[in-house]
Amino acid sequence: MSVCAGVPLPKPCVLKRMEDSSKEDYKIHSFDMETQKLLKTALKDPGSVDLEKVSSVIVDQSLKDQMFSKEAGRICFTIVQAESKQNGGSVFRRNLLNRLQQEFKAREETRKRSTQEWVCLVSFICNIFDYLKVNNMPMMALVHPVYDCLFRLAQPDALKNEEEVDCLVLQLHRIGEQLEKMNLQRMDELFCLLRDGFLLQDGLSSLGRLLLLEILEFRAGSWMLSETAQKYYYSEVTD
Repeated sequence: MSVCAGVPLPKPCVLKRMEDSSKEDYKIHSFDMETQKLLKTALKDPGSVDLEKVSSVIVDQSLKDQMFSKEAGRICFTIVQAESKQNGGSVFRRNLLNRLQQEFKAREETRKRSTQEWVCLVSFICNIFDYLKVNNMPMMALVHPVYDCLFRLAQPDALKNEEEVDCLVLQLHRIGEQLEKMNLQRMDELFCLLRDGFLLQDGLSSLGRLLLLEILEFRAGSWMLSETAQKYYYSEVTD
C-alpha cells in the first residue's frame, strides 16, 4: 500500500492510460480517398485547396477519434509551415482557430452530449497548443482556453469519471510545464483543486485517485518522476 497524507492507495498492477491502449499510428489513409487527397495536397501545396474545408475535416475527425487528435497537431503544424513558406499566409491557422473557438464556446454542451467527444476536444486543443508556436512560444490566444478546459476536468463531477481524470493527467504530462511558464498562478490554482480533490472528495475510483496522486508527484518533482515513483506507477507487479 502507498500512503499520501493519510490516504491509502492500492498498489496498481499496471497504471495504464488510454494513450497506451493502442500503439497503432493513426494516419490519414483512414479517410476516404477524396479526403486523403485533400489533406495530402494541403500538406504540400496548401495554396491550391480550400483551407477552411481542410480545417473542418481535421477538427471533425479529432472530435470523433482521440488517436487522431494526437496526429492532428502534427498535421496542422505542417500545413501552417507550408502555407507560411509558400505565400506568407495564415489562412489555415485563422480558420482552425475560429473553429476551435466555436467548439470551445460549446464545450459544456459537448460534455453533456458525449464524454468521449468532450475528452477528444480537450486532447485536440491541448495538442494544437503543443504544436503551433509563434516565435517558438505557445500561442497566447490558447493559454486561457486550455486552462479553462483543464479546470473543468478538475471539478468534482469530472474527477469521479476515470475517462476525464485520465485525459486531464495526459494533458498535464504533455503540456503542463509549458502552461506553467505561461501562467504560474493558474497552474497553482489548478493543482490546489487536484490536491483537494485527492484528499477530500468522496466517490473517486481507485484508478482516479491513483492518477491524481501521480500527477501531484509529477509536478512536485519539477515535472518529472523519481526513478522510484516511475517504477511504482508504471511497472507491472506480480502478486
